[in-house]
Amino acid sequence: MSTTPLDADAASIARLSLHDPANFSLQHSQTLHRLVLLQHWSIPAGSKILELGCGQGDCTTVLASAVGEQGRVVAVDPAALDYGAPYTLGQAQDHISQGPLGKQITWIQQTPLEYLSPLPSSHKTFDATVLAHSLWYFSTPSLILSTLRALKQHSKRLLLAEWSLVATHPAAQPHVLAALAQAALECRKPESVSNVRTVLGPKQLTELAVAAGWQLESETRVQGGEGLLDGQWEVSACLSASFGREVEAQVRDERERAVVLALRDACEANLQGVPGGGRKGVRAMDVWVAGFV
Repeated sequence: MSTTPLDADAASIARLSLHDPANFSLQHSQTLHRLVLLQHWSIPAGSKILELGCGQGDCTTVLASAVGEQGRVVAVDPAALDYGAPYTLGQAQDHISQGPLGKQITWIQQTPLEYLSPLPSSHKTFDATVLAHSLWYFSTPSLILSTLRALKQHSKRLLLAEWSLVATHPAAQPHVLAALAQAALECRKPESVSNVRTVLGPKQLTELAVAAGWQLESETRVQGGEGLLDGQWEVSACLSASFGREVEAQVRDERERAVVLALRDACEANLQGVPGGGRKGVRAMDVWVAGFV
C-alpha cells in the first residue's frame, strides 16, 4: 500500500506522542487529521501559536512541527493532569516534552480566560490561536463568546476546527445523531464532564466569532478520514446502558426525556445505513475548518 508525503509526515509526528505501539494506527489517524486541518490554515514557520484545549497534544505536536525550531506553541487546557484515557494529560504532555518538539511547547493548566486575562493587550502576542475539536468542551455559548472576545486583544488570527453536524458519508450519520443525543442529555446536568457539553454548528460558531469582533476569512468542510474512530466512540457512548440510566436519572420532564431517547433511537436506527449495519463501520462526521482575522 503506497503512502503519501502527508501520511509519512503524520507517521513521524505521531511517533512523538505517547501511544500503544500495537495500535499505532489510532495515533496516526488523529495526527493525519490534524495535518489536513493545517493545510487549510497556512501557518508559517516561525509563528507563535496559542492552542486552547490542547488535551493530550494531538494537535500540539502538529503545530510545533509546523512552526519549526524558531516558532513557539503555548498549549492551554483546564483539565486536571490526571484526566484522560488511555493516557492522562500529564503522561501525554510529559512524553511530548521529552521529545524533539518539547522545547517549542509550553504547557499551561488553566482555563483560557484565566490564561488570557493577565496578558498585556498593547500588542498582538500571538500570530494565531487554534481551537481544534475543543469548542464543544466549553460549558456555555456565552463562555465561548467571552473567550473569543478576549482573544481579539491578543491574537492576529483565529483558527477553528469542529465537528460540522454534516455527514457527507451516510455511515457518518450515526455520529451526528449520537453527538446531538449526548448534548441533549448533558445540557440538563448542573455540570458536565462529557466531551460533548455545548453543541454548536458552524453557523452559530461563526456568529459568536463575529460578535466577538472577528471577521470570517475562509471556511471549508473536510470529511473525516476512515481511520478516525471518534464516530464509533460517540455512538458507543450514546447506545451504552449507562447513557440510558443517566437519562432516567437526570431528565425529569417526560417530554424532554422523550426527545433525548428519540435522538438515541435515531442514532441506533441509522446504523442500518452503515455497511454491515454495525458500529465498527461508523465514520466520523465532516469537520468545519475556518479562519478569522
